[in-house]
Amino acid sequence: MTTELLFALIAYAFVTSVTPGPNNIMLLASGVNFGFLRTLPHMLGIALGHAFMVFVVGVGLVGVFISYPPARTALTVVSVAYMLWLAWKIAHAAPPDGSTTKGKPLTFLQAAAFQWVNPKAWIMSLGAVTLYAPGQEWLAVTWVAGVFVLVNFPSVSVWALAGVGLRRLLQRPDLLRAFNYTMAALLILSLYPVIFGA
Repeated sequence: MTTELLFALIAYAFVTSVTPGPNNIMLLASGVNFGFLRTLPHMLGIALGHAFMVFVVGVGLVGVFISYPPARTALTVVSVAYMLWLAWKIAHAAPPDGSTTKGKPLTFLQAAAFQWVNPKAWIMSLGAVTLYAPGQEWLAVTWVAGVFVLVNFPSVSVWALAGVGLRRLLQRPDLLRAFNYTMAALLILSLYPVIFGA
């Protein structure tokens, strides 16, 4: 991989990782509700889970969805259902009486598995493989996945840290509840392109 291509890949990984999407919305909410340390497994699950996804897509999984369209339809249905369930969980994370936050943050494995039903993660993976490992050679795909591990973790950490910063402002139960409902609504809105094919 040339230096120019590597820098372009780093820029692509950074922009796609740090911009809003389902992972970052959930990390913001997790930072608010559970703090940075309890959100750490979630962040690691995103970084390593997405890199693994990039690798698997790059070494051939993309061909399944191209040659067998019902597989893509099934993935879309599962993705929408799972993200609606996660939105419900986020909306109900705040306790009604203001005692302690209900629920638990996503674990490492849950966050890694979530990448497979996250529409933005699929778009990022397909774009990265197409643009930066077009021949889908094993070494090139490994480079792309490796860059995503290194860039993704600090990028998504920004969202968890922002949540921790907001936590101090959301001490009142009604404000925390409003925040969680807003995050749940944003997660549902992120499904618009998936459902309507935009």
